[in-house]
Amino acid sequence: MTSSSFVWPVRVYIEDTDAGGIVFYANYLRFMERARTEFIRSLGFPRLETVDLDAQFVVHSLALQYHSPARLDDEVAVSANIVKLGRTYMEFEQNITRGDEAELLVSGRVKVACIDKVSFKPRPIPGDLALALQKGINV
Repeated sequence: MTSSSFVWPVRVYIEDTDAGGIVFYANYLRFMERARTEFIRSLGFPRLETVDLDAQFVVHSLALQYHSPARLDDEVAVSANIVKLGRTYMEFEQNITRGDEAELLVSGRVKVACIDKVSFKPRPIPGDLALALQKGINV
């Protein structure tokens, strides 16, 4: 299963960097979170927590590989593509690139689970969102 490419631009600001002027490693996770959020917004869901008041979305697991650093004032492109859609989760492949030649800076996979807000147990992704996600990917 592959999805059409969703890309969100991010400018690197001083608060994103360490003392050496390169992006602090954990901030790449923030960039990826923004891209996933904007991808869902592009499907017509401005805030995931309003899709179903009993559902919550949490990062279940992730794996990242750092290839090259981003630096202060860089403009990077952050992709968010669903590569696997389960009944209770969505798995994203995400890349962060820089420049016209799309220099790969960070690559990763992030699994986002849908859970019940009270029990914290897995639950199905709400119907309207599940349908939109299925339409947004190529099976």
